[in-house]
Amino acid sequence: MIRYELAEDIGSEIKEIIHKLELAHIDGTRVACVRSRGSASRRTLARCHGFPKIMQLALQMKPHYIIEIISEQFDKLGKEEQTKVLIHELMHIPHSFGGGFRSHRPYVTRKKVEKMYKKFLQAG
Repeated sequence: MIRYELAEDIGSEIKEIIHKLELAHIDGTRVACVRSRGSASRRTLARCHGFPKIMQLALQMKPHYIIEIISEQFDKLGKEEQTKVLIHELMHIPHSFGGGFRSHRPYVTRKKVEKMYKKFLQAG
């Protein structure tokens, strides 16, 4: 059984990344972070979930995103790799911030994540 809990520590890191990388299209108040435990996934470190238009309409809510951290995999990583994973997940959020999702190619690639990570470090 998978268990979920809010991950305020990850939320703080996400907000720092958004600020340092100047990701103005991402509204950090509408990005929730969740840590899951008990996943059978062995290769997935984290996931980004969008909030589909039909749900936004039915529930009369603005778009939101959820960054899910797979605790068994993510927590083993060093700080640098964890930050890169979070950058990777944020890169899946489109500039429209409308609830949709950007695919890996051509938007989210290892090379682009590395470039963003270097920018993050330079922002101090």
